[in-house]
Amino acid sequence: MDLKDQLKNLFPEHESEETPVEKTADNPIWLQDDPIICKYEKRKGKPITILEGYTGADEDFKKLAKELKTKLSVGGSFKDGKIIIQGDYRDKIMTILKDKGFSVKRVGG
Repeated sequence: MDLKDQLKNLFPEHESEETPVEKTADNPIWLQDDPIICKYEKRKGKPITILEGYTGADEDFKKLAKELKTKLSVGGSFKDGKIIIQGDYRDKIMTILKDKGFSVKRVGG
């Protein structure tokens, strides 16, 4: 008998609150409530897409960066808690992240 069953026996009228989705076998990356911010910038005349605002572990964000780079077949990096993707791929990145279950907020033009 786990803790939830014990609590149901003690408090049968209490309804449990939804907990945020965490790591599972289907989804190895921790999902968060706050949206990931997807920005577009130009550095040295070249367009880049920046993803920031992830509150989980850095290893999970690095895995996400690698997966995005391979799906889009582009270069990029992970620095200072941000994913930097070469090129303007905001729409494609947002659809990939939404399919994974993340909430994404588009910032900038």
